[in-house]
Amino acid sequence: MVYKIAGIDVHKKMLAVVVADVAGEGAYQFERRKFATMPEQLRGLAAWLAEQQVEEVVMESTAQCWKPVWETLERYWQPVRRQMEGSGPMRGKLHLAQAKSNRGPHGRKNDFGDGERLLKRLVAGELILSFVPEPEQRLWRTVSRKKLQLTRQRVRLQNQLDSLLEEAHIKLSSRISDLLGITGRRIVGALAKGVSDPAALAALADPNIKATPEQLAEALSAAAELNPVYRRLLKMHLTELDLVEEQILQLEKELACLLQPHQMPCSGWRRCPVWRWIRRTRLSLNWARHRRHLSFRRRALFLGGRLPRRRGEWGVNYSHWSP
Repeated sequence: MVYKIAGIDVHKKMLAVVVADVAGEGAYQFERRKFATMPEQLRGLAAWLAEQQVEEVVMESTAQCWKPVWETLERYWQPVRRQMEGSGPMRGKLHLAQAKSNRGPHGRKNDFGDGERLLKRLVAGELILSFVPEPEQRLWRTVSRKKLQLTRQRVRLQNQLDSLLEEAHIKLSSRISDLLGITGRRIVGALAKGVSDPAALAALADPNIKATPEQLAEALSAAAELNPVYRRLLKMHLTELDLVEEQILQLEKELACLLQPHQMPCSGWRRCPVWRWIRRTRLSLNWARHRRHLSFRRRALFLGGRLPRRRGEWGVNYSHWSP
């Protein structure tokens, strides 16, 4: 019986591939070959592995360089191997090993040696393997991670804008809660355009905010002597924020389009009997947890449906889930 496994040591420009039959007795006999990482060479690697009748492939997760190799083998080698006669559950299986689990002795690192070590440790079960989702899910992950990066960048720009206003003696964030809300956008945009009258700037605020026009005018009193350089910097920050927010909106639309085919199968999950049982169990646990905070009178009122709706109506309400 022949059962071949391939170990791939991944580099940015080169792949060191070793193939060995692990079902035979005695020491492994390795067949070594190098491939470039260009698309045509990767397709040649997939064809060579299929020709060698390799059953499993293990590679090292080197930075992001493993992704083109994985996707090429997933597309060109894996289907061919799984469609062959007598295919078992592990045929056409790809493994991604964490680099730390394949660490060699100091001063003894070489390309083919790393591939051989990968193969041996996979057979011995000594590698730490990483989970790699399906291609569709990997695309979701790429889009969502980019959105997360842009969201962090937006927060960073907001903090930089707040620091710039503090440096310019504009105490706007002391009077409004959201610097990038409706009021903050209007006032900062007016400052960037050259408006210097504190009363005119305070009049741009939304009427529903807590701060009075007098308080806002006091916080914006330094606008009359604001250096033009600060105004240009504010304009640059607002332009960058608008760009980041536009990109976040585009990514949200892209993610919604990617998840659209999976929306209908998940729409009826709330009607599932299992979910109803979980919901009843959760309510019972919440009642048991908060029961000790209620006096006898409040327990009776709760069971009778007369528990107060507003906190503080009959004193302190310890139950945060009351109707």
